Amino acid sequence: MSADMLSTVIKPVHREGYPFIAIFAAVTLVLFLIWEPLGWIGVVLTIWCYYFFRDPERVTPQRDGLLVSPADGVVSLIEPAAPPEELGLGPTPMTRVSVFMNVFNCHVNRIPVSATVAAVSYRPGKFFNASLDKASTDNERNALALQLADGRKIAVVQIAGLVARRIVCDVAPGTALETGERFGMIRFGSRVDVYLPDGVHPLVALGQTMVAGETVIADLAGDEGPRPGEVR
Repeated sequence: MSADMLSTVIKPVHREGYPFIAIFAAVTLVLFLIWEPLGWIGVVLTIWCYYFFRDPERVTPQRDGLLVSPADGVVSLIEPAAPPEELGLGPTPMTRVSVFMNVFNCHVNRIPVSATVAAVSYRPGKFFNASLDKASTDNERNALALQLADGRKIAVVQIAGLVARRIVCDVAPGTALETGERFGMIRFGSRVDVYLPDGVHPLVALGQTMVAGETVIADLAGDEGPRPGEVR
């Protein structure tokens, strides 16, 4: 098998995944000792665990003003909503684009646009299905306020889901980040919300598949209206 073919199958692993992969592999060895068919089930689950924690490289568009998806998954909501109050961005509704990740998506999260982290706030909560609207207000979450170079701010919110039990955020206030840089992950099914500045319209549609760090969600420097989509 060529190196190019191997690279499509074998991906780097996020450091959060190593303990889980080791546990799955150890349990698999025990299952083989108990009964061989159980061991092969363990092999499949171990491969899935490795695949869940994959951390592939992404090709991020470099033009100024482009805002990319912070997560792999599907656009589940596009609607006006007030950003999390703990960020201090005020009660005025902003356009919220929600990207839902299932247990087969890559769960490494990426910064949607070059900015400085103005605030980071974690809030415990419940674990409703992350595709539901109420997950934005009721579920455990970690919210970031990002200060753009022109003074505007956006919010990025990691939301735990029905299965997720740990939100990882590796950045702190004052950190300067480039578009597409990794900033954390959520384990085992979740959602990431992006709140767009006033006057900026999403260039994605409900049900559209997102690739973290690559798919353009909006153009901060453009004046295009909302971009509709159609299932074909």
